[in-house]
Amino acid sequence: MLPIRAEAVSYAAGGAAILDEVSLTIAPGAPMLILGPNGAGKSVLLRLLHGLLRPEAGRITPAAAIRGAMVFQRPVLLRRSVLANLRYPMALAGVSRAERLRRAEVALAEVGLSALAGRPARRLSGGEQQRLALARAAALEPEVLFLDEPCASLDPAATRAVEEIIARIATRGTKIVMTTHDLGQARRLAGEVVFLHRGRVVESALAERFFAGPASAEGAAFLQGELLW
Repeated sequence: MLPIRAEAVSYAAGGAAILDEVSLTIAPGAPMLILGPNGAGKSVLLRLLHGLLRPEAGRITPAAAIRGAMVFQRPVLLRRSVLANLRYPMALAGVSRAERLRRAEVALAEVGLSALAGRPARRLSGGEQQRLALARAAALEPEVLFLDEPCASLDPAATRAVEEIIARIATRGTKIVMTTHDLGQARRLAGEVVFLHRGRVVESALAERFFAGPASAEGAAFLQGELLW
């Protein structure tokens, strides 16, 4: 069902413009990393693309036709077991009981949480919770997976584990669209980069080209750690 196209999308909150006529295309392929300084509008753009917010101007197409899932910086987990957190969203999606169990077992094994299936999800460590959130999203078999700084609060070991899971999900054909403030992570994961500054897309390029030499002064300053806003 991909691509998803954002056409001249704008969004404001509290009278302040957050995104200003943003246009981009999400097509099948390698992970897309959305980069930019704090306040650039990265998280808002992700929510608009996923349909959690509606643009005030412009349009995003297609909308509900895309089978998508989203993982946030701080996972939202049910007060249930690890296994129940996986099976419940699939039940809402109409997945059969037998298929829910099969997918849950596979997903837990892929993220290394099989032994914790019966544990209350909210008692997991931060890294384990994020791995569970990724397993839950992957079990829905989305066409596109939106990730909003999924490693921002994790230590290096947990970050590397999450990155490996993301890379595996991408190899199965799920399009990854992810925000991050970690340039090292972006270099490791990105196939393409969308660079935002003050609510506008300044650059959209293959990751290799962007990191080798940004086409904009803002992009160059960002990579050098000199663009704070």
